[in-house]
Amino acid sequence: MNTLAAPNTEMPAAPTEAHRPKLDAKPGPVTLITFVGLLAAGLLFTAWSLVGDVTASGAPMTTWVPYILLGVALLIALGFEFVNGFHDTANAVATVIYTHSLPPNFAVVWSGFFNFLGVLASSGAVAFGIIALLPVELILQVGSGAGFAMVFALLIAAIIWNLGTWWLGLPASSSHTLIGSIIGVGIANALMHGRDGTSGVDWGQATKVGYSLLLSPMVGFGCAALLLLALRAFVKNRALYEEPKGNTPPPWWIRGLLILTCTGVSFAHGSNDGQKGMGLIMLILVGTVPMAYALNRAMPANETVKFVAVAEMAQNALNRSVPTSLPALAATTPAASRDALSTYVRTREFNDKVLPALAATAGSIGQQVREHGSLAAVPAEAVANVRNDMYLASEAIRHLDKSGAAKFDEETKLRVNAFRQELDDATRFIPLWVKIAVAIALGLGTMIGWKRIVVTVGEKIGKTHLSYAQGASAEVVAMLTIGAADMYGLPVSTTHVLSSGVAGTMTASGSGLQMSTLRNLALAWVLTLPVAMLLSGSLYWLFTRLF
Repeated sequence: MNTLAAPNTEMPAAPTEAHRPKLDAKPGPVTLITFVGLLAAGLLFTAWSLVGDVTASGAPMTTWVPYILLGVALLIALGFEFVNGFHDTANAVATVIYTHSLPPNFAVVWSGFFNFLGVLASSGAVAFGIIALLPVELILQVGSGAGFAMVFALLIAAIIWNLGTWWLGLPASSSHTLIGSIIGVGIANALMHGRDGTSGVDWGQATKVGYSLLLSPMVGFGCAALLLLALRAFVKNRALYEEPKGNTPPPWWIRGLLILTCTGVSFAHGSNDGQKGMGLIMLILVGTVPMAYALNRAMPANETVKFVAVAEMAQNALNRSVPTSLPALAATTPAASRDALSTYVRTREFNDKVLPALAATAGSIGQQVREHGSLAAVPAEAVANVRNDMYLASEAIRHLDKSGAAKFDEETKLRVNAFRQELDDATRFIPLWVKIAVAIALGLGTMIGWKRIVVTVGEKIGKTHLSYAQGASAEVVAMLTIGAADMYGLPVSTTHVLSSGVAGTMTASGSGLQMSTLRNLALAWVLTLPVAMLLSGSLYWLFTRLF
């Protein structure tokens, strides 16, 4: 989220010049050299890893066009994470800066480093949860012109809105923006194919994500307020509830608490927000160089026997679940099976074709993997179809399990879910170099443009200077909320959680709130989704004409 550029007209103003941290200190030459060096090293490492993976896969190269598009798409995706760094992450350092626990320049470097570590330690659940929001037909054809148009449209729309709100001083959430961009592409794609716009989005997944984005600020506000009240009830040290004295650092134990919570928020932000870029980068890689990235080539060959056995057990269990009145459908062709599953995943309308199609697809996947001996040995001409079949089967099983429409018995459910786990292991993976590239982009982005964000959180939410207890309470709640969201694969806004946490502590302590800031927060919340949807949908329409 971003900060406010508009001057505050409400009194009393916070804080005085005597208490205000020195935010204008310029970074030294060592910092600048390190920044440029890390940026160059990240780009070179990304290029080196990419070339190595493509070469090792033996992917044939007939034209440079896909690789040029790949390079542009990767730069845009990493650019989104870089913007996300300075747009959102500096919220984590506002409390340690305004309580004089750490010098500003050191604080942002510290936060950037732990964002880096958070990305590397992330689970990947959020990454693939974001991908699940995209239209199924575009995911299956991500290497086509429409697929590139989708990726470019949603990334560029998100970057435009993030930069625009940052420039105008309007608070906004990068997570909120990206979700709006994805929904906009889905609606535009459906309308362009003559369907109802509501059919272009996985509204179940979108609702789940929407709840996390909506509820997380409320959790931040309420829990931070309650935590501050609990501290005041049980910890009677007055120094914890007083504003800083000039530029003097707080007592060592308060300072340690604030640095610890800042570190935790930075790490949690990296582990959650970094995954959005990872998911989109994997989508780009699958579309442009499927031979290298569509299937998990690192899966050991000895796992093939297990994969094939699980696929056959799932096929047999599914065939037993097919009503005896539908014997002809059990022998459906691969193309017909793919079409039936694609329609089901897109519409969520269960019919008599779904289970036979899923059984046939499970058998086909198992047979192809057995014939080739391992995922790495699947020939180039078959990789895309095998990966698409795996994706459709996994998504179909997910929706069947969620809806309960198939009414599986316990044994069938166990075997089908085991097959889905094998499919996800084969297709939902993130190479280490992708994590490192995103981590560097997000970590370095933290060090740029942080001042505007820090000023908003430190000065323009409450009417008094941020106290030690207020800063720690807001940071603890933000750290735990974002960490929990990461565990459950839900994207949340660091800015919304932390800003609302600061507001909650100001309310609980009776300090009062600056309503102009709250109005801007509400305005950004209302505008972000529709504007991002409109931007991405318009860009998608334009790019489909260009590509």
